[in-house]
Amino acid sequence: MPALSIVHSNDLHGRIEAHLVQFLRQLRADLPQPSLLLDAGDAVTSGNVTFRVGGEEAHDHMVAAGYDAAAIGNREFHFSEAGFRAKLRRASFPFLCANLRPTQPGRRLPVTPSMVLERGNLRIGIVGLTVPMITERMLVRRVSAYVFDDPLVTARQVVPELRPACDLLIALTHIGLQRDRELAEALPEIDLIVGGHTHALLPEGQRVGSTLIVQAGAHGRTIGVVDVDVSSGRLSLEARVVQP
Repeated sequence: MPALSIVHSNDLHGRIEAHLVQFLRQLRADLPQPSLLLDAGDAVTSGNVTFRVGGEEAHDHMVAAGYDAAAIGNREFHFSEAGFRAKLRRASFPFLCANLRPTQPGRRLPVTPSMVLERGNLRIGIVGLTVPMITERMLVRRVSAYVFDDPLVTARQVVPELRPACDLLIALTHIGLQRDRELAEALPEIDLIVGGHTHALLPEGQRVGSTLIVQAGAHGRTIGVVDVDVSSGRLSLEARVVQP
């Protein structure tokens, strides 16, 4: 029996409603082992410039479904502090992004770089990485409250620090499949990459060396599940997808 199952979604683009909430809750309830529910970004419908002052209805549904953490997608990001915080206002779960920093000293980020949690007897480390929306080289940086660093450069700094603290290391990313492959090649100590942004459907995942990369399509048409087995004394990861 697996020691842990990781249920994951990506690129929902607002298409999480009551039926999907119920499906996710039942899916986890039917699993005989502990589970995590993760989203790899772009769960909301807002554009990159506009935002709803009262927050995103999609996050109400995600809270009801029991999400444990989510990556920042380009749809969740906003260049202003007010806009960014408004977009995340209705989410009670943490958003992860390690390659984002404020342009002004002392400004607090509404995201956290990484987290470590426990399920059963496993310590799970999760680091968030997002496609750079605003970089140091862009003129718009002058009016932005935040700037992104290259996700692979950031990962090379964060992953070695996080690895000793966990038994399973997950990169929760919204950088696209090609960059996920580059990430796996550069940092083989990452066990699992739960990705988004390119809407790829990977029914059995893709392996780059010892790293498993998964992505579950888009719009909630399919949900990914990764079963983690440690019965042999080594991590074994098997990916599958299910249809709501």
